[in-house]
Formats: sequence, structure tokens, C-alpha cells
Amino acid sequence: MSSKFFLMALAIFFSFAQVVIEANSWWSLGMNNPVQMSEVYIIGAQPLCSQLAGLSQGQKKLCHLYQDHMQYIGEGAKTGIKECQYQFRHRRWNCSTVDNTSVFGRVMQIGSRETAFTYAVSAAGVVNAMSRACREGELSTCGCSRAARPKDLPRDWLWGGCGDNIDYGYRFAKEFVDARERERIHAKGSYESARILMNLHNNEAGRRTVYNLADVACKCHGVSGSCSLKTCWLQLADFRKVGDALKEKYDSAAAMRLNGRGKLVQVNSRFNSPTTQDLVYIDPSPDYCVRNESTGSLGTQGRLCNKTSEGMDGCELMCCGRGYDQFKTVQTERCHCKFHWCCYVKCKKCTEIVDQFVCK
Repeated sequence: MSSKFFLMALAIFFSFAQVVIEANSWWSLGMNNPVQMSEVYIIGAQPLCSQLAGLSQGQKKLCHLYQDHMQYIGEGAKTGIKECQYQFRHRRWNCSTVDNTSVFGRVMQIGSRETAFTYAVSAAGVVNAMSRACREGELSTCGCSRAARPKDLPRDWLWGGCGDNIDYGYRFAKEFVDARERERIHAKGSYESARILMNLHNNEAGRRTVYNLADVACKCHGVSGSCSLKTCWLQLADFRKVGDALKEKYDSAAAMRLNGRGKLVQVNSRFNSPTTQDLVYIDPSPDYCVRNESTGSLGTQGRLCNKTSEGMDGCELMCCGRGYDQFKTVQTERCHCKFHWCCYVKCKKCTEIVDQFVCK
């Protein structure tokens, strides 16, 4: 009897440990982590790779091989987290972070639309940060973009300058971000194998969005700015544009399931199959209206809402029909600004009392 009890306790322990391990994420590099401080990387010194929470074994190996890259992995994670919070600022789930290495908490253990967006935008953030670091000469293994001259560029325009190295950023982000998923081995046809396929697909969708939105930028040369000559190069799109594009993909994300061959297929076969740039999910979203420790939902109690809006930020939808409280607050802002010669702007401070509304 005692041996059976011991085996059951052991099984429970290992299942709990598995949840904790899988909850850890490299996203934690974007959360006030020492890896973001370039001074921790001194030439010849052992980096903090083995101590960094959230890295898989493959990611730790890449950390040891590419010490100078890790600061920009952290910057990419931070960019992705901030963009997620901006895009969902008016939604019931607002991409809130929690104070542990999972970053977003248990909600990421559900293969929902929100999880799909989070994986995509964070992978996109790494491509963005790495590509720019190459251009700025911060990394030892890459430099300016070597992208081929676009065929539609006018013949008298120069193709040069120092462009963002999106090819390198894409390749390294793929190797690093996907490493965790590729290391995990689960039985074919299991839920865990479906999650791996989902995560890999959404990682790729995020990377491709950055890659496809990059465009040609040009600078004029000539006497008195006549623009008789132009020098052009490849440049990343503003990351807000990437976030907007992924948010559209979130709204049209495809529900998927595993087929008998262990491949993800669309639940509703009447719709067009998702492309590599579309987001996919395998679980319905949890109820974000109320706090739920098991799903990781933080609920909307205490969230600000817009009384006059009929959208998701409106009090009716944000508060899930529970009603809202009204209070007054004092806001201070700059006003009556005047330009003084030469050369500064002087403003006054104006205060006003405004009504705000909070979900019950």
C-alpha cells in the first residue's frame, strides 16, 4: 500500500514539474533581465546562459555560442511584449504579464488565438531586433544587408547604404525561437504534439510578417537637395505596422485539429487553408471575464472602460454585463504652448477633472 502511495505521489510530482518547466519561457529575457545589460558580456568571461531562466537546452547552447546576440534576443522579447499589450489594450485579455518566468502565466498553456498572437509577435520582435543589431554593427557574425537589388528600382538609383540584415535576423530567430519546440518529443497524435505544430506555425507567421513588410528606403543626393541621385537600401517596417498586421491575422485565425497522420488540418474544411503567414489555434479561448487560477485569466474587474464606446473597450462588453463604478480624477497636461525665439517652446500646465469608469 505504501509503495502504491509513493508511486502516485511521484507521478503527481513529475506532472507538476512538467507544468512548471513548460511554463518557463525565453520571453522572460524581455522582463528586466540582466541579459539586457551589455556590460554582463565581457570578452572572455563566461556568460549567464546557464543561469538564465526560461531557456531550453538548445537555447542555452546558442547562448554560449552567440553571447553577443542575447541582449538583442531580450530586446526582441521586450518589443513583442509591449506590442502585444498595445494591440490588446482595449480587450478583455490585455496581454498582462505575471511576476514569474512564464511571463504571461497559465493562459499560455491553452492553445488559443491569444496564445497564437503572442508566439507570433514575440518571434517577430526577435527578427526585428537582430536585423537592426546587424546593421548597427553590434554583432560579430553579421553586418549590413546583402539583399539583391530590386528589379523595379530605377536604373539611375544607387543600391547600397547599410540596410537592416533581415535575412540574418530571420535565420537566427528561427534557430533560437524554434529550438524549444523542436527539442520536445511527444507521442504522435497527442495534444502536446498538436501544440508544438501550432507554436512552430505561429512563430513562422510572425517572422514572415516582418520579412514581407520590409521595404526599400531611399535618400536624396544632389545640389541644394535637387534629388538628382538616390541611394536606396532595405529597411524594416515600423514594428507597429507588424503588430497591426498580426492583429488582423489574429481576428481571422484558423481553428485547427490533428488528423490521423499527425498533421494540423482546418476544423472547418469549407474555408481556405491557412497560409504560412496566417495564425492558427487548437483550443477555444477561455472566459476572460472572471478571474480563474486554473486557466490563468485575470478577469476584467478593476479595468478602465469607455462608457460611450460600443466596441470591446466599452463598459458593456469590457465589464461582461457586471456594471461599472464611476469616479472623478484630476488630469494634468501641457497647454497654451508658445514658441519663443530662439529656440524653445514654453507651455503652461492645465488641470481638469474628468470622469472615469471601472468595471465591477
